Amino acid sequence: MNSDLGRLLDEVGAVLLDFDGPVCSIFSGYPAPQVAAELVDLLRRRGIDVPPDLAGEPDPLEVLRRTNAAGDQGITRALEDALCVAERRAVETAEPTPYGREVIVAARQAGMSVAAVSNNSAGAVNAYLAAHRLAGHVSPVVGRAYADPERMKPNPEPILQAVHALGESPGRCVLVGDSLSDIEGARAAGVRVIGYANRPSKVDVFRRARADIVITSMDALARALLERIKAANT
Repeated sequence: MNSDLGRLLDEVGAVLLDFDGPVCSIFSGYPAPQVAAELVDLLRRRGIDVPPDLAGEPDPLEVLRRTNAAGDQGITRALEDALCVAERRAVETAEPTPYGREVIVAARQAGMSVAAVSNNSAGAVNAYLAAHRLAGHVSPVVGRAYADPERMKPNPEPILQAVHALGESPGRCVLVGDSLSDIEGARAAGVRVIGYANRPSKVDVFRRARADIVITSMDALARALLERIKAANT
């Protein structure tokens, strides 16, 4: 595994990290189903007739996406604002992913650029990075387009936005993500992709989706980066 990772890292100059998963579990202390339910309550207070399947939706991003599809931009903006507030609250109790910090620091020590590309709001990502003394290591931070969830991953736009900000070509970047939307977005953007399978059920799914490499712990990536640093210093 490390040899495969080493070869991939030799071919890229920038690491793009999804946030919720590779860096932290944003909703570990403020569960995503609770946030989703609060968004649904907001819709009801606005007089929206919420269908049963949406009322039971556990993913706040999906609540936002489906609300936007209904076509009322005023409601979408209200939901977006509420979700941004909830995400800022959530990062205060977010659980760091084991070895996520080490990956960021080792990548920078290896001379690589590190960016964050998230379907969460940029404000929440920046708040987490600042609280964990990582803000100086990660730039740019590309978050969810305001009140326009169709531009979230798997749309390649945010990935390409980060690539262009770094001044790299897509083929010289690798995205680390823990969802199919990350893999599909990376493929559409023409960047390499490491699937972080933080649940066993994701391993085969990510392989079928043609992730370049599948890892089950961020430790594997951290070790490969440290080996690259060691080789450069010998």
